[in-house]
Amino acid sequence: MELMDDRHGNASTIMLSQLPTEQWHQSIGDNTIADAILDRLMHNAHRLKLKGESMRKTRSSLTDGEHLG
Repeated sequence: MELMDDRHGNASTIMLSQLPTEQWHQSIGDNTIADAILDRLMHNAHRLKLKGESMRKTRSSLTDGEHLG
């Protein structure tokens, strides 16, 4: 929260997550803090949702049966 507070309106921030934004409140736990963080992140955000296989999986020499998950 302190990081987002310091940077809000002063500097660009890049946030990457494998967790969909719909699940961020649950993951953060405290709804008040989650609202404050997400408000600062999403207010002027450019969101890019990536699709497709993981680059680790596609470039790996492992076969499909050897991958976890």
